Formats: sequence, structure tokens, C-alpha cells
Amino acid sequence: MAIEFEKEVSAGTVEQRIVYESGNEMAAYAAHQINYHIMGYFPISPSTEVAQFLDLMKANGQHDIKLIPADGEHGSAGICYGASTAGGRVFNATSANGYLYMLEQMPVQSGTRFPMVMNLVCRSVSGPLNIHGDHSDLYFALNTGWPILMCRDPQAVYDMNIMAIKLAEHPKVRLPVLVASDGYFTSHQKRRVQTFANKSDVQAFVGEQPPQGFPHVLDRNNPITVGPYMNEPDYINNCYQQSVAMYNAGEVYEEIRKEFAALTGRDYPILDLYMMDDAEVVLFTLNSASEITKVAVDQLRAKGVKAGSIAPNMIRPFPGGQIAEALKNAKAVVVADRADSYGAQGGNMTLEVKAALFTNGVKDIQVISRVYGLGGKDYFLEDAHAFFELAIDAAAKNKVEVPFDYYGHTPGDPDKAPKRVLEPMAYEDLKTGLITVNKDEETGQLKVKVPPIRQLTKKPKRMAPGHGACPGCGIFSGLELFFKGIEGDIVALYHTGCAMVVTTGFPYSSHKATYIHNLFQNGAATLSGVVEMFWERKRRGELDQYGLKDDFTFVMITGDGGMDIGMGPAIGAALRNHKMIVLEYDNEGYMNTGAQLSYSTPLGHRTSTSNVGKHQGGKLFHHKDTAQIMAATNIPYVFTGSESQPQDLLRKAAKAQYYAQNEGMVYGKILITCPLNWLSEEKDGQTIIDNAVNSCFFPLYEIENGVTNITYNPEEKNKRVPLSDWLKQMGKTRHMTKPEYEAAYKSFEQEVDRRWSRLKAKHENPYL
Repeated sequence: MAIEFEKEVSAGTVEQRIVYESGNEMAAYAAHQINYHIMGYFPISPSTEVAQFLDLMKANGQHDIKLIPADGEHGSAGICYGASTAGGRVFNATSANGYLYMLEQMPVQSGTRFPMVMNLVCRSVSGPLNIHGDHSDLYFALNTGWPILMCRDPQAVYDMNIMAIKLAEHPKVRLPVLVASDGYFTSHQKRRVQTFANKSDVQAFVGEQPPQGFPHVLDRNNPITVGPYMNEPDYINNCYQQSVAMYNAGEVYEEIRKEFAALTGRDYPILDLYMMDDAEVVLFTLNSASEITKVAVDQLRAKGVKAGSIAPNMIRPFPGGQIAEALKNAKAVVVADRADSYGAQGGNMTLEVKAALFTNGVKDIQVISRVYGLGGKDYFLEDAHAFFELAIDAAAKNKVEVPFDYYGHTPGDPDKAPKRVLEPMAYEDLKTGLITVNKDEETGQLKVKVPPIRQLTKKPKRMAPGHGACPGCGIFSGLELFFKGIEGDIVALYHTGCAMVVTTGFPYSSHKATYIHNLFQNGAATLSGVVEMFWERKRRGELDQYGLKDDFTFVMITGDGGMDIGMGPAIGAALRNHKMIVLEYDNEGYMNTGAQLSYSTPLGHRTSTSNVGKHQGGKLFHHKDTAQIMAATNIPYVFTGSESQPQDLLRKAAKAQYYAQNEGMVYGKILITCPLNWLSEEKDGQTIIDNAVNSCFFPLYEIENGVTNITYNPEEKNKRVPLSDWLKQMGKTRHMTKPEYEAAYKSFEQEVDRRWSRLKAKHENPYL
């Protein structure tokens, strides 16, 4: 079928071109054309791609934006706020729990009136964990004081991002602006998009930096105090000024969108009204759902039903007056919310539409509230028709039978309730007695005897087969080897990450022992609470009824960057010295979100946010030594381990259990392979790990009551290999052995040697 080009392409006065891209790509594309100064970011699905695309463009020299990988979303929000106070243009993107982790920073930024633009790629807020699209994170944004622009498709994502910075910096507004799109619907679905052909036209539309007099902290001739302590009435006055600025944003947006429409031929009025002139039954939706709704309107109109659609392009400030005007002649409206305001008899949009109607004297209309599409549940054409049927019925009866309900949920069937598939593991099988641990009273060190691994194979695995890990993933072979050294019952907590996601797809679970999940940043604190409750309930005799034969061993499993965002609570748990083990599987990145850099990623290694190109050669800074950081908290036992030395790891597991049950916290770190994102062959996993250890990149040692002991020294065994032997085995690092990246290789090599030399010095001197 031929495309009628003139009808398909918007007319405007500026040169444009057509691309075929997703919403995330268009957010990044707009940002690179604006050429922001700073982006502070942290990966979280489905917004992660925005930073990935910008990093790839950075590696190819397409923009000058400084991309700063934070230690968590709270940190990324702080980076952005600090950069904003310094007067430049700032950009960010996030989703769901990441946005909630930022939340306390959001009103600080708007309350002190520093502009920036953030893309919220909307996603379900946990718990339980769901990574798909709805508006539960968006609704938390409503009270933060940020103007909110809405994007129904990738074209709108591009256009709104360009208008957003102009809105944020306008002298009558001067507020940070949120650009919201639907995760995995708009963010990942590719559509035809028109863009400005030239960066210069984008930058001419956006305009120069704020004029002189716009306060920032880098003007030494005009020092300012940012965020002072305020009493009333100053605080209420500040809030009033912010409120005025928010309502100004609605007026200024109207000016900006008209200017944008003249340039591009694309117009985004505050309300996207479709067939509303004589509409009697109306469906109110946000973002991507509005496009399907319009198809339903057309079909109903063809049958003589006066249907219409309302979809706001801006929800802060809320266009209540315009909504009331659009609905004044309608008989019924269904407000479809992709999130619930629990206990409020409707989602936030329902409540605000009702308030707008009441405030503006529109009384003769029936309002129906339905919560739909949660957790990424698709919205189809038949769903739009079902909503319209509710409105048609209410209009005919002049009454709403069920004012509020969920749509798309299903009743539970008792016959299909999850049933136990595996019986609990027998304590006698877990407590073999083959491993012995004794404490030397003179030295205070533990003496451990472990049998050959073949004698421990009869111990049941802590996880059942059937998980969804990638072929060659080293997580579970590494964890199971460690658990072979643990005797008796465990309670395990897993951070969000590959190990969690691939083992717990409801209603199934691969965990045969008791399992808890909590978010990256709070796992150690959560397990601390479990541990202390165990000991307190045991003290009170409340656990006798459960047939415990021994104390639990409490283990937190972290990885996929969990010791970046989760480092603070882990240090807190260590300083409190709870009786538990924190075990980090180190796969050198955020693999569960697509292999972004984490602080455990070594210098020069390629990830999706440390790309390799003419202008960038992988990660720009050295990896974090989490074992040494945790050792500085003076916990009883710290170790590193690897499948390359299985007996060594078994001994350390046995020591870890002793200390965690008798003295306090243990921290362990094991290196595991990730063939998918290391770009290596599955069959080479063991060799890669061996070379990581034998190159001294990942030394095997323990720190027992402050005394360091290297448990495997490749130099003494004449097995040390050059770093290059290890790097050549992985596609993510092969570039480092090429002449053009020699400087990065040398820097990495020097750092590995420095850490190894320091470790040997500690091994030789118990006081270091």
C-alpha cells in the first residue's frame, strides 16, 4: 500500500526528517540535540535505555553531555539537583521504585526553584515486584511541585522533551519538569517519528541559557544560600510562590506549544479532545491508551453513538476548568486510572476529574471510575468498548450501578491455589556432620575440615531446577557450591537482581528454603530485622512450636550492582554486627537490566552505559573493592571466593556460618560468569574465572578478626598469568588489548598490581 506522504507528515517551517524509533530512543535523541550539561542516572527498567542510548552517542562523539552513573536513584537525584544549583542544564530518566527512592529530593528541587527535565518511564511500583507499565509511579509525582507533561507515543516523547526544558527555564515558571511516557508500551515500541533535522534549530527554539540574574552557586560575585531553614510565614509564602509558578506553567505551556506547532506542524493542546463537540459518552485516559480509545470512538460513531475521548497532554497543573468545559454537555464519563489510590474510591485522575466537575458546577453527568491495566496488563480495543458500555448504560439509566471497581481482574479459584510441590528438606540431610569447625583459643582463628566435594554431593540443593537463568550463568553453581559448606537450615533474602528475577516467577519458585525479597537498597536492613526478630522470639520461647533443631543461618544474596545502591544499609548492618551473612555474587555489572556499568565493573570494560567508540573506551573509572570496604567496618569475617578453588570456598562458607551464628556479620564476595553480557562463550566460563583469579584481578583471601590471609597465591604456585590473557577471553574487554586503548590497559594493570601488593603486605603483617 502506498503512503500518502503529504498526509502522513506534519507541515512546518523548519527542516525535519523521519526516523523509526522507540520512546526511549527519542528521549535520548532530544536530549542529545539540546546538548544538556549533565545527566546523573541509575539504571532501572524500563527507563535504562535512555542513558544507554546517550552513552552510545557519547562514545561516538555526538554530544557533550557529562553522564554521571550514580550509586542509586537517590544519588542520581542529588547529582541532578547539585548540577541544577550550579546553573547548567540537567537531564535524568527513571521509573517506578527508582522514582520513589528519589522522592524526597523531588520537592526540594521544585521548592528551591531549580529547573531540569526528567523522563518518568512509567512502571508498576513494587510490591510484589513487577517491571511492566502502569501509572502507580506517576501518581506519586502529582504532589511534588513539578509540572507534568504526558506522552502518548514516541513522537510526543521527542516533542515534549524539547518543549520541557523551555518550559522549565521560563522566568514565570522556573521549575523542574517531568515528562511521562508509558513503560514498555511507548518506551520500547518503535514508531515513525519526525525530528528536527538540525541541532541548531532545536537549540534556537529552546533558547539561550537563563538570563543574567538567574541564581546559581557558581557566581562568585553574587553568593547565594540554597535551601535555607524557614519558619512560618516565610515557608507558606515560599509555597505560595511555587503554587503561582505551577499555574503559570499552564499558561506558558500554551505559548510554547503554539510556537512549537508553527515550527513543526505538530500541536499538543493541554487537552487532546477527540470528537468532543457533541459527545454524550466519554472515556478519559492517559497516554498510550488514548490512541486505542480513539479507534473505539470512530467505531461507535459509525453506529450512531455520540462517543468522545479526553486525554490530557499536561496533568500538572491539572486542567480542571478545561475538563469541566469539555464535559459540560456529556451524560456520562468513564475515568480509567492505570493505578489505584487505595481506599479513595477511585484513582487519582478520577478524584481530580470529580473535583473539577464539582468546582465548575457541572452536575448532570455520571462519573464511573475503573482501575485497569496494572502491571503492564494490555489495553485492547474491546476494553475501550467495555468502558464505553459502562458509560452508555449509565447515561441511559441516569445512574451508575457500580461507581468504582477494578477492570480486568479475575476471581480466585480455590482449586487452583498454589500447592506445595516439594516437601521441606530434611534437617538430617542438611546437617551432615562432615564439616567441622573449631576455634583455636590461643589465636582466635577457626580451624575447618571439609571433605572432598564428592562427599557433599548428597546434600540437597537449596534451589530446585527450573529457574530461568541464561545458559552458562555462574550465579547458581557458585551459590550452590557455597551452600554446600553451610550445615542446617537457612533463611535467605535476595536483593532484586538476576538471581531473584529468574527464580521467582509467580506462582512458581525455585527456592526450597525460606526466601524473602526486598529492593536493592534495603536488603541488609530487612534481613537485620529478620535476624533480630528470630533471636528475640527465640529468647521468649515463641519458636518452640515450630520444631527448630538448630539456629537458622541467615544469608543475604546480592549482586547485579546491589552493593552500589545497597552499600549504605549494608555498612549499617555491619556496624550493628547482626548475626548474618551478606554474600555478593560479582558479575561486574547490572546484568538484570541489560548489562549497565556498576561500580564493580572494572576500568575499560564495555557495558551498555560504558560503550566503546572513537571518543570513549569503556568504563572510565576503577572498580569498587567491596570486600575491603566491608572489612573496614571491623566485622568478624570477610572473604572472597571462586569456583576455581572449590575447597577454598567450602572452607570459607563453613567459617562464615560459624561467625554468623556466634559472633556477628560476615561479608563474602564470589566472582561468577555472565556469558551473555561478558560476550564470552558459555564453555569458557571456568577458564575465564580461573584467569581472573590467576591474574590477581580477583585474589582469594580472608580477613578473620582483622587479620588478612591470602588463601591462594598464584605467584607461589607459578600460575600467575598476564591480565591480557583474561581480557582476551571476553568480548567486553578484547578492545583493551589493542594499541589504541593501551593507556586504559596500563592503568588497569597498575591498579590490579597495586591492590595485589597491598594485599600481600597485609598478609605478611597482622597489624595492617
